[in-house]
Amino acid sequence: MHTARLELAAVTEADVPRLHELSADPRVWQHFPSGRHTSVDMTARQIATFTQGWRHNGLGYWTATVRTTSGFVGVGGCALHDHTFWNVYYRLHPEAHGNGYAAELVEAAVSAAAVVRADLPVVAYMVEHNVASRRVAQRFGLQLVWRGPDRANPDPSAQRLIYADRVLTPDQLNLVIAS
Repeated sequence: MHTARLELAAVTEADVPRLHELSADPRVWQHFPSGRHTSVDMTARQIATFTQGWRHNGLGYWTATVRTTSGFVGVGGCALHDHTFWNVYYRLHPEAHGNGYAAELVEAAVSAAAVVRADLPVVAYMVEHNVASRRVAQRFGLQLVWRGPDRANPDPSAQRLIYADRVLTPDQLNLVIAS
């Protein structure tokens, strides 16, 4: 699949080296430092989950490269969570920030999720101080549906924001909060 500027390919085990380099970069984790990958094995386990999603659901996260240069931009897309909602996710190299690549990736992801399972909500969640991620979610019509403590964050003051393309059922919301 591709966008105007990006080539998108399903994440595979062959992507471990470049995804580990991305996921181990502390600049990528400014908003959630404890999420930084500290070992290649950690990245390999994450990629195994990503590839399983593709096999089971027909959609998942992509690697993104610039079509004209083949330069690696990052990873992202939509993955089905618990057969209940699509999780929009992206993580880009700091050098790629500010170029609109996240918006292209999210637009492609939301469109793909609508083709595969339009009956399920599209959800994006982030820490409150990640203003850039909030802007991307809002740009694609996602609305704030919840704000509260980020239970997965070691910072007890961290607040999580949950955006969705529709009203979530209580069960869906509880699953997203627990993610």
